[in-house]
Amino acid sequence: MTSPCEERWAHPEVILVATDLLDLDRLMPFAVAQAVETGSRLILLHVLPPAAGFGTDPAGMPQYDPSAAVELAARELHRWSSLARNKGIECHALVREGETAQQIAACVRQFHVGRILLGTRSRGKVSKLLLGSVAEQVLRSVHLPVYTVGPEAHLPVSGRDGKQVVLHATTLRETSRPSAVLACHVAATQNARLVLLHVLPPMRDPEASLRLDATTLRELELLARETRDQDTASVPVESRIVHGNPCIEILATASELNAALIILGATHRSALQNLTRDHTIYRVLAHARCPVLTLREISAEECSEVNLESAQSTF
Repeated sequence: MTSPCEERWAHPEVILVATDLLDLDRLMPFAVAQAVETGSRLILLHVLPPAAGFGTDPAGMPQYDPSAAVELAARELHRWSSLARNKGIECHALVREGETAQQIAACVRQFHVGRILLGTRSRGKVSKLLLGSVAEQVLRSVHLPVYTVGPEAHLPVSGRDGKQVVLHATTLRETSRPSAVLACHVAATQNARLVLLHVLPPMRDPEASLRLDATTLRELELLARETRDQDTASVPVESRIVHGNPCIEILATASELNAALIILGATHRSALQNLTRDHTIYRVLAHARCPVLTLREISAEECSEVNLESAQSTF
């Protein structure tokens, strides 16, 4: 049975698009597509630094007028929200002042946000993803799906069978159920094929490898059965097992399948706790050519708190 948290994640009433204004042309096609698929309303949020942080020139004059910055941001957001409304999507624009990650968290609580959409910056010469402090704080702290659009992400295309592919890389831990449930529902809303992938370490003993593969395949099939409901029963599911480096194999499989989306679950001990280290999720975010949807592990107590804090909002 789908829990209230899982239902909220799978069918968000509100999607929050956190933008620096320069990435809206990259984010909005994905935001509009998700709003159409899920019936969600969009909130476009841009956060300006605190006014106290604005500098002055040698003559003591402000380097720029905060009110002008607010007006400029509001005008740009209004342009994109109007385009979304022309497509029949309820869309609102917000400009707030303060610390960006804190304002994002405040909007999540105020507007019962079920999903966050944000962009990442381009890679440097050493192929290091420049997430930025805001994205790192959001990925580490929020208890809901974060849909990350990298600079190389493209809109999904259908495969040979006419269906898109959603790739869910799972650890098969007990905590992997919520992300698997989410993957099933995302695949259902996109009328996509779901591929469950588990990466095992390389093994020298062929017989031991075959035994482990068989056991793992049964676990993947059990996970698929346990996480599907009447809304996702018709989703085609394929289980895959590969051996090697998790990051390399996830990216290679996504490329082979031309995946429309990669979904990753993350425990408290994973890359979302320290994105500056060379962990699987960090590296997938750095190199993926499609969007990546991450879901941090959430305890039952945290889920209860989220549900209590959530309230119907009005503009």
